[in-house]
Amino acid sequence: MKFTTITGATMLELFNYQFMQKALLGGLAIAVITSLIGPFLVLRKQSLLGDGLAHLAFGGVALGFLIGWNPFVVALLVVVGGSFFVQRLIRKNIYGDAAIALILSFGVGIGVIITGIFHGFTADLFNYLIGSILTLNSTDMALILAVLVVMVLFISIYYEKIVFITFNEELARLQQKDNALVNFIFTLLVALAVTVSIRAVGILLVSALLVLPTLIALKISKSFRGTMVAAVAASVFAMVVGIFTSFGLNLPPSGMIVMTLFFLYFFASLKSLAGWVRRI
Repeated sequence: MKFTTITGATMLELFNYQFMQKALLGGLAIAVITSLIGPFLVLRKQSLLGDGLAHLAFGGVALGFLIGWNPFVVALLVVVGGSFFVQRLIRKNIYGDAAIALILSFGVGIGVIITGIFHGFTADLFNYLIGSILTLNSTDMALILAVLVVMVLFISIYYEKIVFITFNEELARLQQKDNALVNFIFTLLVALAVTVSIRAVGILLVSALLVLPTLIALKISKSFRGTMVAAVAASVFAMVVGIFTSFGLNLPPSGMIVMTLFFLYFFASLKSLAGWVRRI
């Protein structure tokens, strides 16, 4: 996608453009989705799961282009299958990072082979790599908002169970009969979160949306609920700032969103460091 600016457009005037309205609404929804699921992944020590699934999605997108199906749908099916495969490997006492590396390698390998068949990256495939949030359509919006609703409902209903599983999965498995169902839904939501996030920041940067808001929140919050609230706030702030600054500077939104998150983490770290110095 070619990024262009509108000369003389003020911040308020940008809201008059339909593509910007969809980008902001979709971006905010994606920010909430990823920042709600992120703390659970980080505390489960599965921070790189999003990265592994995103690279698996690369293979799915390439496969979609090859067979002539909707690449987004194919990527979704591949990522859902891959997420359940990883969780199965982990339950069989295979190290989480090794299981993630397995699907990451497979996805990249398939993607590279198919790219070779096409003799290089097509423009559409490249958009999936770096993200194209300014090109969200009505179908994308419907899917993103549906995932957001399901995510909020799931966490609202099963919050205590998810927290219990996150901090003591072995004990939860022994004590709670519906643990398998909660894990099943959680794994499915991780796959959905990763897939819809590709539209915002691309395959290469999905893990940043899942991990960085949580790391920022952990620096400034002392409770789990506070961490979730702070993660959502950081993610939403970075999404809005990233979209607007990228539009003004004629740069890819995905990079600006991630760099905004990085600077937030940097400043949060400075605050934590200052507090540590004062205690010495």
